[in-house]
Amino acid sequence: MVRDNNWLKQRLIFFLQNYFSDIQIKNDIVILFGRKAKARLGSIKLNPENNQTIITLTSYFKDEKIPQYVVDATIIHELVHYAHGFSSPLAQSFRHPHQGGIIRKEMSSRGLDDYFLKSKIWLKKNWPGIIGLNIRIRRRIIRKKRINIFNFFRFLNI
Repeated sequence: MVRDNNWLKQRLIFFLQNYFSDIQIKNDIVILFGRKAKARLGSIKLNPENNQTIITLTSYFKDEKIPQYVVDATIIHELVHYAHGFSSPLAQSFRHPHQGGIIRKEMSSRGLDDYFLKSKIWLKKNWPGIIGLNIRIRRRIIRKKRINIFNFFRFLNI
């Protein structure tokens, strides 16, 4: 199956129906691939203009070398933020989005421990190799040394 924005939408719907059915969805949730981010696998934002929640995942996830459970765990992570009132019209449940390990606790309470654990293990072992394959070699910037005027004149014996 091709991993595109439509595929992401189907995964989102699956988790909303099967694991987050108790959460009232008060606005549209859009999910899509963003840029190729190496550290930020997913993000969630509320668009104030149209009150739409936007979940963005790294485009590295389009590659089928990345297991589906890693993508799913990231979607679930962002849905937990939504459920806790971060970037959603729901009441905010906590002061900080990752306070006291609430993401893992919420995933566990919903029976999604396997996604969390398998994803963490796979990412720790494989993610550096995945992003390493896609790193561009940066050109070295050679900075010219400052010339100390006094040393320059001393060199000329003036």
